[in-house]
Amino acid sequence: MPAFQIAPSILAADFAALGASVALVEHDADMLHVDVMDGHFVPNLSLGPPVVAALRSCTELYLDCHLMMTNPGEYLDAFKRAGANSCTVHVEVGDTAALVEHARALGLKIGLALNPDATYDMVAPWIDQVDLLLCMTVFPGFGGQSFIASVMDTVAAARAEIDRRGLPTVIQVDGGIDVSTVPIAAAAGATNFVAGTAVFGASDPAGAVRAIRQAAASAVAA
Repeated sequence: MPAFQIAPSILAADFAALGASVALVEHDADMLHVDVMDGHFVPNLSLGPPVVAALRSCTELYLDCHLMMTNPGEYLDAFKRAGANSCTVHVEVGDTAALVEHARALGLKIGLALNPDATYDMVAPWIDQVDLLLCMTVFPGFGGQSFIASVMDTVAAARAEIDRRGLPTVIQVDGGIDVSTVPIAAAAGATNFVAGTAVFGASDPAGAVRAIRQAAASAVAA
């Protein structure tokens, strides 16, 4: 059975008590997902390296930063200094080879993301060069959107190629992930699940992480 990873998205956390929010999931989450939005690539602004540095000061969890930016290469150094473990850039912004090389030179893990209307062919040339493939299951920009099931075609295509070649590339999904949608994504081949409101909007965030993980495992075991 795959080793499923749950990555709570701090975009849905209480920013007035960010450290306390992280503490609620510290012992159950595998990593924290940090949504970085620039107001250009996506129609919203969120946070940047100072918040990553604040997170690093209060947790040892792996910090998985999703750079929804038109110019991510200009900020990779800053995120590395702030304490990020990995940065994911979008294939839609171009310069993918240079961004991968830059991240590697900094000692960062590197992910490649694609929007719901993109196809696997757009990321296929780099599937063996990145640590993580992020298949967005909503259009990025705002939390709380509904899961787009058609993206599972992309997930399945990536899983087939990764398995065929024996690659270690992780498939992550982000958007509308909860106990009802995670089985769909797990069955298609994803193993890393970003969940925001389903975790931090729950009365028991740690319990929500455990429930999402169990729902994924049950879907594959069935």
